[in-house]
Amino acid sequence: MAAAVAMRGGSSDSGGFDKVPGMDSGKYVRYTPEQVEVLERLYIDCPKPSSSRRQQLLRECPILSNIEPKQIKVWFQNRRCRDKQRKESSRLQAVNRKLTAMNKLLMEENERLQKQVSQLVHENAHMRQQLQNTSLANDTSCESNVTAPPNAIRDASNPSGLLAIAEETFTEFLSKATGTAIDWVQMPGMKPGPDSVGIVAISHGCRGVAARACGLVNLEPTKVIEILKDRPSWFRDCRSLEVFTMFPAGNGGTIELIYMQMYAPTTLVPARDFWTLRYTTTMEDGSLVVCERSLTGSGGGPNAASAQQFVRAEMLPSGYLVRPCEGGGSIVHIVDHLDLEAWSVPEVLRPLYESSRVVAQKMTTVALRHLRQIAQETSGEVVYALGRQPAVLRTFSQRLSRGFNDAISGFNDDGWSVMGGDGIEDVVVACNSTKKIRNNSNAGITFGAPGGIICAKASMLLQSVPPAVLVRFLREHRSEWADYNIDAYLASSLKTSACSLPGLRPMRFSGGQMIMPLAHTVENEEILEVVRLEGQPLTHDEALLSRDIHLLQLCTGIDEKSVGSSFQLVFAPIDEHFPDDAPLISSGFRVIPLDMKTVKHH
Repeated sequence: MAAAVAMRGGSSDSGGFDKVPGMDSGKYVRYTPEQVEVLERLYIDCPKPSSSRRQQLLRECPILSNIEPKQIKVWFQNRRCRDKQRKESSRLQAVNRKLTAMNKLLMEENERLQKQVSQLVHENAHMRQQLQNTSLANDTSCESNVTAPPNAIRDASNPSGLLAIAEETFTEFLSKATGTAIDWVQMPGMKPGPDSVGIVAISHGCRGVAARACGLVNLEPTKVIEILKDRPSWFRDCRSLEVFTMFPAGNGGTIELIYMQMYAPTTLVPARDFWTLRYTTTMEDGSLVVCERSLTGSGGGPNAASAQQFVRAEMLPSGYLVRPCEGGGSIVHIVDHLDLEAWSVPEVLRPLYESSRVVAQKMTTVALRHLRQIAQETSGEVVYALGRQPAVLRTFSQRLSRGFNDAISGFNDDGWSVMGGDGIEDVVVACNSTKKIRNNSNAGITFGAPGGIICAKASMLLQSVPPAVLVRFLREHRSEWADYNIDAYLASSLKTSACSLPGLRPMRFSGGQMIMPLAHTVENEEILEVVRLEGQPLTHDEALLSRDIHLLQLCTGIDEKSVGSSFQLVFAPIDEHFPDDAPLISSGFRVIPLDMKTVKHH
């Protein structure tokens, strides 16, 4: 019996027994533990040795002298087979965990939809009864929409009042995240699955605009909450977020009073700001919740001087529900519910402030994609060129985007002031009197050039132009629209010395332009690249200097199938050697689809 047990063990991962073809079906070659140890070391160095290599092993390893070359070949074959089986087993276990978690999401979504159907059936019956009772009955079917409770307006300096607001916000947020407080409609093309961004839905018939999403990420809940609360790090339309005060809620949670400023998407509309209460707590099942709502009381809030450049928008109960997932990772529910005061912008631009699809694409989906990007970077799945860490290259993308947003919005407290225009309403020339450009949330880059930084901004409406086609044209045909002399002057003024750009695979386009990819996001909706413009003089009088110009470029939405609220080509001059803290002066284009036939371009 002992021999039988050992034989079965030898057919497993121990490697102690191997069946040799041509021998009796019941006979196995038995290896000593020392021989197995030697063979395992050899396998690590060379999993698939050739015939000559096996002969050499037998000569160099006396401990294997009693084993025939054919037996050695069989041992390596079996060892490779066991290795393959283990890897496949691990892969299938990981896929099974993902499918289990996604199945749980789908079951919850199905339960929510069933509740919604029951509610609609009940409301329909109630409406029919009213119509039968009187022909002048008012339609009350929309009374289920979520509105701010009357007691939401309180003195923000009263902790007990803030706690009551926090508890109401928590209840309303949960009803949106997992219930039927809003009539959610799943976005077209968003198919659930273990490798998808998530299940994204948009609002229908509610006050303001709202978006809801849920997805699976390979990060622990506490890490997810830490990332999501740092909104400026992932939401590039967020200019700043300041916590005015924070105090414990008495139940293990915390309450924060927050002032947040947003960039304007175009030069033709004002920017938005929010004054909100944020409540962080832990549920009984271990889930973490961060929910937020606007404060409209008389107490607290930023002073009028700091907020005069903004339109005060309202955030209805929104937030994040993060639940731990069996086997690791988290299931994340996100709700963004806003009232962006659409009446304050020109009618043609109101889709930017009335569309829940835009909110989903700019906030809800972006948050999930950022979490997924961080998860893959943390696990080591993402490796980019130049030896730079993925987080460093992601920071370059953020700095390019923030610099472009700063220039578009042109805030007075950043030194921007309007100089004038050329008589066309949508063309603006601004000057930065402090000669300072914000590159990130912590520091700025100051240049000593006389006159400071000058920025010309323009906006226009283009009819029947697909945004992806326009951005792709701007990216691939720079010689037809760019002023190389300006780019060359800036590039020469930003000369630095650091690591170069070896090992990149360039793509050549028209006009002596080569594009070398640096990094991309998980969904490939955003690309960071280096552009080399060949044979361009730095100035008319300096023909002996380098004739190549280099730009660091961020490109979004070049695929014709791209779906998004904006398509961008943003770039900044650099030297061919640029350090991680290289100064960036962003320029570029943003194309915003307003409907199927009209796009906004500036």
